[in-house]
Amino acid sequence: MGKALMIQGTSSGAGKSLLSLALCRILTNRGYDVVPFKSQNMSLNSAPSIEGGEISRAQYLQALASRKKPSVRFNPILLKPEGNMRSQLVFMGRPMGSVSAKEYMLSTKEELFKKAMKVLEGLIRSHDIVVIEGAGSPVEINLKNYDIANMRVAKHVNAKVLLVSDIDRGGSFAQIVGTMELLGKKERDMVIGFIFNKFRGDKSLLKPGLAYLEARYGIPVLGVVPYVEHRIPEEDSLVDFPKVKGELHIQIVKLPHISNFTDFEPLHWANGVDYVSKAEEVEGDLIIIPGSKNTVEDLLWMRDNGIENAIIEAYREGSFVVGICGGFQMLGEKIFDKFESRKGEIEGVGLLPAKTVFSRRKRTNHLNARVLWGPFAGIEIEGYEIRMGRSTSKKPFSLITAINGRKALEVEGAVGERTFGTYLHGIFHNLSFTEGFLNMLRRERGLEPVSIGEWNIEEEIENFAKVIEKNLNIDFILDKLE
Repeated sequence: MGKALMIQGTSSGAGKSLLSLALCRILTNRGYDVVPFKSQNMSLNSAPSIEGGEISRAQYLQALASRKKPSVRFNPILLKPEGNMRSQLVFMGRPMGSVSAKEYMLSTKEELFKKAMKVLEGLIRSHDIVVIEGAGSPVEINLKNYDIANMRVAKHVNAKVLLVSDIDRGGSFAQIVGTMELLGKKERDMVIGFIFNKFRGDKSLLKPGLAYLEARYGIPVLGVVPYVEHRIPEEDSLVDFPKVKGELHIQIVKLPHISNFTDFEPLHWANGVDYVSKAEEVEGDLIIIPGSKNTVEDLLWMRDNGIENAIIEAYREGSFVVGICGGFQMLGEKIFDKFESRKGEIEGVGLLPAKTVFSRRKRTNHLNARVLWGPFAGIEIEGYEIRMGRSTSKKPFSLITAINGRKALEVEGAVGERTFGTYLHGIFHNLSFTEGFLNMLRRERGLEPVSIGEWNIEEEIENFAKVIEKNLNIDFILDKLE
């Protein structure tokens, strides 16, 4: 029978996802059979599981940190916000329809919680340690009775709880004290240690506060973790959309239902990206329409506020335009949608020779492909797809050579004069392709070529985990788990 270790935070954005990831790797490196778990996650950054389902990208990365294949069991409930207080509900990797916040909270949630706990019990029986990530704060007074991601989970499996606070934002001592005071007596007894996260400065200055916490609650501070520069995708609930005008002006349309914006991290590292949401802002050398949780609604939003016309005008004046997944669908000639938005036939932007038909079944797969587009034809790339649409084009972008490791032979995407679209999320994490593409645009602007340093998620995880292990009392945690 395994043990459960849970990371809860004093607020959203405290660093639970990455600390959970680091603990998964640290404990795995010490020889334990570890898996991650989060009962319910709200995120638009999702990824495919080994079963062909859909899970949060946070649990996907935590699985990699545990050296496990990502499974729907690690994130049974995924909520994908749609706006207007509604979300798409995904359970065990499969979409179950759209729910309002109220109907989910008062009915569906309880049934799914019971099923999620059965999944968690199974993980604990079959692994040494399950690292459980909480959500937001465990003591929101208006939500605590409905909370299925924090202390209720911990109590169900008798988990040992670490309470983490983001000291970089300030107010950490008050947050920890406030959280402890609002927890019930039995809940406080489950907390085995405090962690101060993202600290910049002299740790000795914290001594009076650390001593106060230990004296008041009899619970030790297990670590003051420094602020760590890294290239691991973070949770998206509090993401800041940057506005950086690099040497190349790369603009990304900030759609109302934008999804999987971790696609563009390499562009941010190499050049800087500028998220735009107004027609008058559109002027980039490269303009990207990203993935969308609701393709047709976001296309109509662009049409209504003038962004569509601004993109067409910029394209005519020489801007290069790219669409990823939903963005690719929007750039085509037509969309036939009877399932997602149920709006039927919709005219696309018309910059790509492609037509898209939405179907009821969602494709969720890891892909290997070979680029067919002239300047970069033959480059091997990989990524993943999460989509309901099926698109056809006489000028495809790439040839899919493997789906979930099995040989395949099908084309995807489309290419135009100064535009391409693809279903491959993560396309820009193929750095040889990205470097060549950016340098093509740089040459056109008379700029010197750039070299993009290698990025390896395995190395990023390992390096991040080493910093956390150095600054966290792992032996104490393991003793408490015995």
